[in-house]
Amino acid sequence: MSYGVKLKVWGDYACFTRPEMKVERVSYDVMTPSAARGILEAIYWKPAITWVIDRIHVLKPIRFDNVRRNELASKIPLTTVRKAMKDGSSPVGIFIEDDRQQRASMVLRDVAYVIEAHFEFNGQEDNNTVKHKEIFERRAGKGQCFHQPYFGCREFPVQFELIEEDIPDSPYEGEGERDMGFILHDIDFNNNLEARFFRAVMKDGVISVPPFASEEVRR
Repeated sequence: MSYGVKLKVWGDYACFTRPEMKVERVSYDVMTPSAARGILEAIYWKPAITWVIDRIHVLKPIRFDNVRRNELASKIPLTTVRKAMKDGSSPVGIFIEDDRQQRASMVLRDVAYVIEAHFEFNGQEDNNTVKHKEIFERRAGKGQCFHQPYFGCREFPVQFELIEEDIPDSPYEGEGERDMGFILHDIDFNNNLEARFFRAVMKDGVISVPPFASEEVRR
């Protein structure tokens, strides 16, 4: 029995940040597989399964906007947090007025995708394919999630719905192949959190994602 799923996701803005940009945020042209996995895990996550992204369908034209936002310039030091946990009275906080900075971001505007994915089992426990698939479909069909999924940044929330029939056509249908360059595939959590990349090629609006362990995925 097939245990693949199809999920339509859309939103007003998205930012899938290129890691080579150190100061200003610049988004990839399309959603990354790691971001797609995060959306699926926000809807249904279990230790027994791992979500694997198969294809990403681009349903809206790729358009960018420049935005400028106020952000914190620093983070609370870990030593401060540990001290507060130990004595229970030390203050933990940052005053935004003293630590504000403006940062520009190049983000995607008016995005919509369909995520095609399946799950794989991590061990010998709770390996009931039908159960996991039905739970995901029930939760996605009702709009339920463990936490609000987002497109790269938490201020860019995701709306989603389960796709049970044909996937909508892409505006890039019939365009042929478009090389999107190297984009982030995912993080290797078993190898010092190394980032892994692959060369994304969009064919008629669809990006096929290679398996994480394949030769196409590089450090």
